Amino acid sequence: MTIQDHRTPVPHAADERATLTAMLEFQRDTLALKCAGLTPDQLKERAIAPSGLSLLGLVRHAAEVERGWFRNTLGGERSRSPWTPPGSTDRADFDVDGADVDEAFTIWRDECARARARALVDAADSLDLTGTHENETYSLRYVLAHMIEEYARHNGHADLLRERLDGTTGE
Repeated sequence: MTIQDHRTPVPHAADERATLTAMLEFQRDTLALKCAGLTPDQLKERAIAPSGLSLLGLVRHAAEVERGWFRNTLGGERSRSPWTPPGSTDRADFDVDGADVDEAFTIWRDECARARARALVDAADSLDLTGTHENETYSLRYVLAHMIEEYARHNGHADLLRERLDGTTGE
């Protein structure tokens, strides 16, 4: 299957903020690319036994990570997961059997948009802006680098899942 690659280009010589934000966008776009053209059942399929990992689970997890780091750690919110039942501490992002695919992608895209604009990335005076999580202080610079690493690792998983589903491979 041929999929159009519309990922955000990463500048080869830019300042730190432009480089980090473009690299993060590239990684976000890569996850979307790995999911493109698949049916809801394929997105939910746990393609590599015995793992419970699925592409939709990765999308829901990415939404959670975006929410946690940008809204809660840097933005100071106490936003809860839309997939974790009230009163529960169990993470339900990877539990996709009854998941709504459109809802998951909408929430993920919304969290990415919030991270760009409202959660300080575009508005921050400096990458030295900080937030806290569990009594630890994190800079915006750290969060951007961590998010790139988070997506890159999971995009490797997504590549294997996609290849197992329909043979599609690629960067």
